[in-house]
Amino acid sequence: MIQEVKNTEVVSEPFELKHWIYNELVDLNVADTTAQYLNMLGLLLGLLIIVFIVDFLIRKILLQAFTKFAEVSKSNFDDLLVKNKVPRNVAHIIPLLIAIEFVPDIFSDFPDFEIMVEKGFKVFAIILTLWVVRSLLNTVKDFLKTLPSLKDKPVDSYIQVFMIFAWVAGIMSAIAILTGIPFLTFLTGLGAASAVIILVFKDTILGFVASIQVSINDMVRIGDWITFEKFGADGDVIEITLATVKVQNWDKTITTIPTYALISESFKNWRGMTSSDGRRIKRSLSIKMESVKYLNSEEVDKLKKIHLIEAYLNARQKDINTFNTNNKVNKEVSLNGRNLTNIGVFRKYVQEYIENHSAINKDMTIMVRQLAPSSQGLPIEIYAFSSDKRWVNYEYIMADIFDHVIAATPYFDLEIFELPSGSNFDIKH
Repeated sequence: MIQEVKNTEVVSEPFELKHWIYNELVDLNVADTTAQYLNMLGLLLGLLIIVFIVDFLIRKILLQAFTKFAEVSKSNFDDLLVKNKVPRNVAHIIPLLIAIEFVPDIFSDFPDFEIMVEKGFKVFAIILTLWVVRSLLNTVKDFLKTLPSLKDKPVDSYIQVFMIFAWVAGIMSAIAILTGIPFLTFLTGLGAASAVIILVFKDTILGFVASIQVSINDMVRIGDWITFEKFGADGDVIEITLATVKVQNWDKTITTIPTYALISESFKNWRGMTSSDGRRIKRSLSIKMESVKYLNSEEVDKLKKIHLIEAYLNARQKDINTFNTNNKVNKEVSLNGRNLTNIGVFRKYVQEYIENHSAINKDMTIMVRQLAPSSQGLPIEIYAFSSDKRWVNYEYIMADIFDHVIAATPYFDLEIFELPSGSNFDIKH
């Protein structure tokens, strides 16, 4: 393992820096083998000191140069390069090349050590290259996120895909160097292990395919409000990566969803609502059916005092009276002929009230309709869109509407259905 270097041969050779310590020690009658080890250690220590000094100086120079350039530059790309430590990582390249260059001289008497150290430095060179690539990709990612056209795109997923390929190539190269197998031969041998690789990276592959489909089909963007009941998610998307989608719920908790679940499961994206001209109000109240009745003339006249439906009642009552007179309808029985009902007039009132409400978008659908009767009464549903889509304001508008509608029902001799409670029963002790 150790090549013996004879005293007579070294003395007869011209001066060489790599054997300078060895020659000095031999002149001091130090044993030959000991002198060789001390010579190697001395040269190695000297190289480490030089490499450290060069690395320090280059790092200082690059950092100062990039920092000054970033201060005068209008683009923020150079600021992001400094933030992601690109100059710092690049500065390590020259010291590493110096170390690799001088390894053969330091370990000239120890060829086995030389091979191991060279492999170690080459593996470190691969790792350093991956650091530089990662820093550059993170810089590109941060820069792309500042662009308005890409702000809501899953940039993280794309960067992670490139980084995965880089790490796979780096790991395979490192293994090829350590084993001494040519890279192409090593790569060919991996074909047999492809099934295992696919199994190990199953989630990554699924996430990669899903992120591409999500992006191409524009299913989810950063900032979208989504509801995913299976995972308990209801809030804004704050991050889309290769493997996961992070949703900040309204209670400020974070829910993590597998990216591939977005294409394999059903979820609701509220983007259509937020990008539209209004937010939908769709809520009903149930009327007790026994309170529904025909209106007589006195009751109709009383309801004419309500401004929103005065013109409607005058026109309808005129049409109904004309019809009943022309057809000689016997009005001794209210069921005969045409009549107004309290729930029909109430529905018209609510329609007029919604159409005149200042917070309702008049250019979108406005409808007050009956739903199918049930054991809990006759539902009257309000279907409209508020102009203000902000959650707090939207809830206020909807509550304001139903406050008024609920309070208006007694004016039409209608009752709202509710399940009986203890106060509804006359309990005798």
